[in-house]
Amino acid sequence: MATEGNITLLSEEGDFLLVDKPLDWTSFDVVARIRGAYKRSGSPRKVGHCGTLDPRATGLLILATGRKTKSIASLEILDKEYDGVIRLGARTASHDTESPEYDLCETAHLSEGEIMAAAASFVGTRMQQPPMHSAVWHNGKRLYELARQGQEVKERKARQIEIYRFKITEVSLPDVHFILKVSKGAYVRVIAHELGEMLGVGGYLRTLRRVAIGQYGLEGALSVNTLVDEIARAATIEG
Repeated sequence: MATEGNITLLSEEGDFLLVDKPLDWTSFDVVARIRGAYKRSGSPRKVGHCGTLDPRATGLLILATGRKTKSIASLEILDKEYDGVIRLGARTASHDTESPEYDLCETAHLSEGEIMAAAASFVGTRMQQPPMHSAVWHNGKRLYELARQGQEVKERKARQIEIYRFKITEVSLPDVHFILKVSKGAYVRVIAHELGEMLGVGGYLRTLRRVAIGQYGLEGALSVNTLVDEIARAATIEG
């Protein structure tokens, strides 16, 4: 069996692989690239991911290969940790940088204490409505497909989420840096939007990086290119 750090690559049972997803890649882009690497190595296998990251987000994505794909559900329920930046004083339709800003306004009147108190008030259990720019299904179509057609589904079903930690680490208006720990199913883009609404100036998610999924940390992740190279190297050794 070949390994890179604590990550196995060609286990007969399959493996969990920690990947640092690049900016502007979809989670499926990463899956397809790694699946292709296994195929080229002569060891084709199933590959799936445990918890989607939006294209504009980076950071930890856990892939499951082979028979480990049957355990994906056990990882999807784990809590997630992020760090990132919220831009106050503007809104976007997607609540992140995928769509253009509108409703720009001044933020100089906001105090650091006011922003921190607003963020702290989010901690706890709350209901959250998924954004239109999301992969949630509605009548056989993804919400983001409807959003791109200019449609809005107002009756999007809210779901219960838990926010365990929402700490502001730096205020450099109009940007606010944060650390966030949330339960499965929480949309950080919506939290950014709701913080801006609470402060009366609007807001959207400017950057987002996932740093942990349960006990798995980003420090143990490999880049996509490194993982592709390691799969090829492992196949050579095994062969």
